Amino acid sequence: MVKIPMTTPIVEMDGDEMTRIIWKMIKDELLLPYVDLKTEYYDLGLPHRDETDDAVTHEAAAANRRLGVGVKCATITANAQRVEEYHLKRMYPSPNATIRAALDGTVFRAPIIVKGIEPLVPSWKAPITVARHAYGDIYKGVEFRVPGPGKVTMTMETADGATTSLVHEYQGPGIALATHNTVASIQSFARSCFEYALSTHQDLWFAAKDTILKVYDGEFKEIFQSIFDADYKDRFAAAGIGYEYTLIDDAIARVMRSQGGFIWACKNYDGDVMSDMIATAFGSLAMMTSVLVSPEGNYEFEAAHGTVTRHYYRHFRGEATSTNAVATIFAWTGALHKRGELDGNQALCDFAKKLERATIATIESGRMTGDLAASSTLPGKTVLNTQEFIKAIKETLETM
Repeated sequence: MVKIPMTTPIVEMDGDEMTRIIWKMIKDELLLPYVDLKTEYYDLGLPHRDETDDAVTHEAAAANRRLGVGVKCATITANAQRVEEYHLKRMYPSPNATIRAALDGTVFRAPIIVKGIEPLVPSWKAPITVARHAYGDIYKGVEFRVPGPGKVTMTMETADGATTSLVHEYQGPGIALATHNTVASIQSFARSCFEYALSTHQDLWFAAKDTILKVYDGEFKEIFQSIFDADYKDRFAAAGIGYEYTLIDDAIARVMRSQGGFIWACKNYDGDVMSDMIATAFGSLAMMTSVLVSPEGNYEFEAAHGTVTRHYYRHFRGEATSTNAVATIFAWTGALHKRGELDGNQALCDFAKKLERATIATIESGRMTGDLAASSTLPGKTVLNTQEFIKAIKETLETM
């Protein structure tokens, strides 16, 4: 078999635990037999991050900016328990947060729809895409414990002097947190959302809480509206789609009553939480696509879930697992399709879409992992373990 050629490498960011096992299965069974795969490899597994003092994460982010397209496996974000388990030198930051801060832009997450997996919300008929701002807020926050009585203040220093605001005067111990964002990043977030809405022909909502955070969230609201009015109002009207701002609590109520088929733009934390809610309500966190789109035109594709620790420990003990690999497969297909699109490699684009169709067709034929079988309404389902599921997709692929 002649393999599909590639010219420009994809940045490949390997990960941790069960998703690292699945990563290799996908490459061995679904990619390497068909594609002359060219990647620039970075091992973001926690042991290697510790060996390099996390330099490898920054190197991977820089490579993504240089080559334009990256694909990332799920990774462990270290906490106190992980520091002890892996004997780490320190508690490293989230690789996702590091990469998103380097690339900036917006994370777009949308559910993967298959027959037999019905949304938990009966009115949802079409996917809901969550557009998550990928920079700042609590993910770049500065936090600390207040040991006892005293004042916490914020000070802004400029060439003309300093301005100080009282945060809180403590009568006893407490905690404090400072967050930030930049006008430039919010502007790129807004433009990414407007462009994505036009490219997918979907209405766009932006939701925040400017009634409480009158300056912080108010700035987001004003930037979105001013850019829309200046550059996108007429284009949206010509496309027959709309834009509106709404309070985040009202947005949640409206989302639950909607039929879907729109883009919901959220600040960083809101998007983190709401994308998981949307994915779960549509069927599974492992049935969600996720792509970071930077203002410079760089793309990073990933699965929107974690490293599946519980399954990894079972696999490590030699037990069979039934881990859903769909989101990781779609991370690879998204990256291959975008690489093919940028390089004018139609064969690579076609293969990526074919593999996606084969994955969905396998599930719709009744062959699936345990998490999907638990919610599928299809008759005569067959529950497959992790490797069997990937091999079943390979069988489907070779019949198409």
